[in-house]
Amino acid sequence: MDTHQNKGDNSFKIPGNWSLQSKQLKEKFSTLTDYDLKLEEGKEKEMLERIGNRLRKNREEVINIIKDINLS
Repeated sequence: MDTHQNKGDNSFKIPGNWSLQSKQLKEKFSTLTDYDLKLEEGKEKEMLERIGNRLRKNREEVINIIKDINLS
């Protein structure tokens, strides 16, 4: 297994308009709160952890959900 592949995800940046995406995420996942989706500069990792904990998903799944929202 190549551990270097995951290093890029440690600095995952939210693409596009987060305000719009966070609204779409709340519509799709009603359990998410404003606090879960609060994005502070440089604290993307913490936000991804909050979303993952709320949705019971791992980091990769959360990143894929955000990418999917961005494509729709």
